[in-house]
Amino acid sequence: MKIKLILSGLLLLSMVIGCNTKQKEVVKEEVVVKKEVVTKTETSVNTLSEAEKKDGWQLMFDGKTSKGWRGYKRDHFPNGWVVENGTIQCLGSGRGEAGSKEGGDIIYDKEFQNFEFSLEWKISEGGNSGIFYLGEEKLDYIWKTAPEMQVLDNEKHPDAKLGKDGNRQAGSLYDLIPAKPQNAKPVGEWNKIEIIVYKGTVVHKQNGVTVLEYHLWTPEWNEMVAKSKFPKLNKDWADVASKGYIGLQDHGDDVWYRNIKIKEL
Repeated sequence: MKIKLILSGLLLLSMVIGCNTKQKEVVKEEVVVKKEVVTKTETSVNTLSEAEKKDGWQLMFDGKTSKGWRGYKRDHFPNGWVVENGTIQCLGSGRGEAGSKEGGDIIYDKEFQNFEFSLEWKISEGGNSGIFYLGEEKLDYIWKTAPEMQVLDNEKHPDAKLGKDGNRQAGSLYDLIPAKPQNAKPVGEWNKIEIIVYKGTVVHKQNGVTVLEYHLWTPEWNEMVAKSKFPKLNKDWADVASKGYIGLQDHGDDVWYRNIKIKEL
């Protein structure tokens, strides 16, 4: 009889332990699921947080369509660009600055004056592109009127070694002011940039660091531009518009853009 009672007790004890173990496993699984949901939320792209919405930020790319974007001096979105995998991608044509026959530079179809602008870019090996701002649509190319933040593979593209003091490397004011420090990430990795424009003061930020600052329409600005190649492209290039278009460059190479947003000041 005692043996039966002992065996019954052991059986009951094992059942209790088993139930507790299963409950712990269920709790553990629930914790894992919750962590996965949080991770997905933190890494979401092409969206605005509640804080950004309250702060006045606006999305310029929904991650699914080309809504709001068109070709420079065109009324449609060119075939040399695609919206794919949550990015706006320029399809490499191998034609360099001439761009694709079905591509060309694209612009957002609204002019901005004072603003904070932000996006992420990723370049292909040996690739080149650029981000234009305060551009006008009166000449044949946007780069004949607009300052440009350079987008580049600093390791493989020859432009990285041209110009002066690295002023053609990623984050730089192209061919005028070098980005210092030079902190662009390698090919295949996403870089975050910010461009702030406010009453002639312009700031470039790259991967969270301010890499340059300058001031439009000042004697120093006019002198710097006069010594550059830009007056040969447009004699009035230094007289940058106070309000203009934001554009992305087709330089013949694969490049990807996402998380494009702006806050007007």
